[in-house]
Amino acid sequence: MALSWWRIFWRYKVSKAGVSLLVFMVASSIYVLVSYPADFGVRVWNNPGYWADYPREAPPAWVNLFTDQKLPEHIVAVAGRPSSRYSTGSSVFTIYELAVNYYYDDYPGFLSLSIGPLEFYDTPPIVEISLVRPDGQSIILYTASVSAIFPGEEPPYRRFTETPFRIYLSGEDQVIQSIQRFLLDKGVVMQYGELVKLGPEKILFQGIGDGGMTGSVLRGQYILRIVFQSSSPADKISWIKAVVGGRVYGLSGTDRIGRDLAAGLLFGFPVALLIGFVTSGLTTVIGSALGILSGYAGGRLDELIQRISDILNNIPLLPLLIFFTFIFKPSIWLIVMILVAFGWSGLTIVVRSIVLQVKSEQYVEAAVSLGASRWRIMSRHIFPVIAPFIFAQMIFSTPSAILAEAALSFLGLGDPSLPSWGQMLDYSFRSGGVNIGLWWWIIPPGVLIVLTGLTFVLLALGIEPVVSPRLRRMR
Repeated sequence: MALSWWRIFWRYKVSKAGVSLLVFMVASSIYVLVSYPADFGVRVWNNPGYWADYPREAPPAWVNLFTDQKLPEHIVAVAGRPSSRYSTGSSVFTIYELAVNYYYDDYPGFLSLSIGPLEFYDTPPIVEISLVRPDGQSIILYTASVSAIFPGEEPPYRRFTETPFRIYLSGEDQVIQSIQRFLLDKGVVMQYGELVKLGPEKILFQGIGDGGMTGSVLRGQYILRIVFQSSSPADKISWIKAVVGGRVYGLSGTDRIGRDLAAGLLFGFPVALLIGFVTSGLTTVIGSALGILSGYAGGRLDELIQRISDILNNIPLLPLLIFFTFIFKPSIWLIVMILVAFGWSGLTIVVRSIVLQVKSEQYVEAAVSLGASRWRIMSRHIFPVIAPFIFAQMIFSTPSAILAEAALSFLGLGDPSLPSWGQMLDYSFRSGGVNIGLWWWIIPPGVLIVLTGLTFVLLALGIEPVVSPRLRRMR
C-alpha cells in the first residue's frame, strides 16, 4: 500500500520539484551541522572581531562578470615559514615574504597584517614591515617591538598565543607618516590630513612617476616583507597573515560589519527546518490525537476539547508570539513551544469532523460488535484511514512555522544565538541597507524564505492526489 502511495505521489512534476528542493535543503543543513561550530551564532556570527579582516558592504565577487571595471577581490596571503634568514653580529634576521598578485582596476579597501604565536628566549624581538611595489620601490611601513619580559617570567617567552597581533595598516599613524616621507622623497608634498582622508592603500597601490602620482592603479606583484630581528636563532613566529581587503567578496557578499552572508544564509537552512519540522510534527501529533479522541469518544470529552479548540483557534498567533518573546528571553524553543501550544486546535476541529464520518462505517461497527476496545478501533481502524490527510496537513503547516519565526526575527525578537534569514533581513533594514541599495544583503534571505515555503507547497500539492482519488483521476 505504501509503495502504491509513493508511485502516485512521484507521478507528478510538482512532487519531483518539491522533493528535489527538500533534498537540497536537507543536504545544506547536514553540511552546516558537520562543518560549522556548535556555537556559530555566538562565537562567530555575532562576534565583530571575527570579521575584522573581511571587507564591509562588499557585493558578491561574480558582479565582476557584468561590469567593465574589474573590482578587487579579497586576498589573504599566509606564510608559515620564513623565506630566508641571516645573522649580523649578535642579531638574527628572519625574513617572511608574502606575495600578492594585484591586477584590478580599483584600489583595495584596506590592508592588515596579523602575527600568530611568537616565541623568544632573550631580548624582545623587533618586527619591521615593508612593502615592495611592482615598480621595485620599497616602503618601510611599520616598526614595532614585542612587549617586554614580565617580572618572574621564564623563557621561552610567548606572546600572541590566544589572540594574534593584528596591525590595521590602513589606520596606523606610523604607516601614514612613512608614506608621507616616501612621497616627499619623490617630490610629492601631501598633508597628513589629506593622506588620512585619501587612505594609505590608494597611495601604496598607485603608480608614482617623475611628475608625481599617476592617478591610476599600479598592477603587478606586491610583496609584503616582514623582518623579524631577534637575538637568538631559536626565536620564531608560527605564522603571518596579510589581508588585502577587496571591494567584492564571495558568493553572497558581506554586510555592514563584514560578515560573510553566504555563511549566514547556509546556517539558516537547519534553523528553518528545525523550526518547521519540530513545530509541524508536534502540532500534528497533538491535533490529530485530540481530534480522533474527540470525534470517536463524543460526550463531555468531545465538548471540552472542541471548546478549547475554538478558543485557541480564534486567538491571533503573531501578537501572542510578540508578547511572550518580548517578556521572556528570545529563544528558538520558546517560539516552537508557543507555535505548538496555539497551533494544534485547527487540525483537531478538522480531524474530528472526518472521524465522525469514519466511525459510522460498517467495518468500524463490526469491530465494535466484536468487542474491540476504543484504543484499538481508533489506532487500527480510524487512524490508517485519515493518516494521508494528517500527513498532508503536517506538510502544509511546516512553512507557516518557518514564516512565523521569520516574522519574529524581522521584528528583532528572534533567537540571537541562532542567526536566521529573518534576522538578516531585520539587520539589513535597521542598518539602512535598503536605503543605500545593498541588494545582496536583502534579496537572498527573502528569496530563501519564499523558496522554503514553495518547497512544502509543492510537496503538499503532490500528496493531494494520494489523499483524494478524485483529484487523481482529474490529473
